[in-house]
Amino acid sequence: MNTTERKRNRRDRWDRIFVKDSDPFHFIMPFVMPTRCANEAVMSETFDITGLDRYLQNKNAQNPDFKYTWFHVICAAMAKVMVLRPKLNYFISGYRLYERRDIEIAFVIKHHFADEAGESLVKFVVDKDGGSLVEQVHSFTGKMVNKVRKNDEVTGISRAFNLFDAVPRPLMKLVVGILRRLEYHGYYPKALTKDDPCYSSLFITNLGSIKMSADYHHIFEWGTNSFFAVVNEKKKEPFFKEDGSYEMRDTIKMSFTVDERVADGFYFAKSIKLLKHIILHPEILDADASAPVDFEY
Repeated sequence: MNTTERKRNRRDRWDRIFVKDSDPFHFIMPFVMPTRCANEAVMSETFDITGLDRYLQNKNAQNPDFKYTWFHVICAAMAKVMVLRPKLNYFISGYRLYERRDIEIAFVIKHHFADEAGESLVKFVVDKDGGSLVEQVHSFTGKMVNKVRKNDEVTGISRAFNLFDAVPRPLMKLVVGILRRLEYHGYYPKALTKDDPCYSSLFITNLGSIKMSADYHHIFEWGTNSFFAVVNEKKKEPFFKEDGSYEMRDTIKMSFTVDERVADGFYFAKSIKLLKHIILHPEILDADASAPVDFEY
């Protein structure tokens, strides 16, 4: 039964829906292995982005002020998968399984490509009725880049970090302890979750933008994020044919770290297959965010 279609439960919170019909295995897992990091499962996949490159050429042929990039498409594709595969938006808190009411994608924007430049942590909220996800991501990213790079404005949770920097350690420890208890009982302040990337459906890091690659990034014990994705540097890779010949294609390797308590390996594997299909056929993302995808797993 879809959690978004059933009656309100007393364990529901403003940002989350209690999943009461989970199987016995997923019910007991938070008690046996209570920490998020102890339940990390790591997956990786190499994506052929030949079709994505053509898609971007068509998008940018209209000479927009802010160019479309493969990161925009990948973010949109990940959001699309989460719309269609709702268990990816689950998390464990207070030994209970919840589904988020919204799909939120968090990432970092570097103010300038320099050692001393600051960073801003931002969150994009998916509008399931807002049309093309590529256009949603592109519009949001353009506005945020304009703020942090042109105006050098610190946004989101980064502003709160600047305030906490002056708090004495004993007081800070007390404040964090209180916030952890509030989260356990489902009463963490709404104002603090708004920009905190640890309270997101997906935290994605674009290492390709700094010409770097990594096979793993941990998920955080703080917050409720259960899904971390690493986008690596664009590279040429050989694709072999049945006769033994091959051709070199542009590829991007992505790594995924998930809290395995929210779903099983079969569910994650099907989700990655869907993501691979969407990246091969990015025109899918021009349809409405909630439009189904004709795909055989």
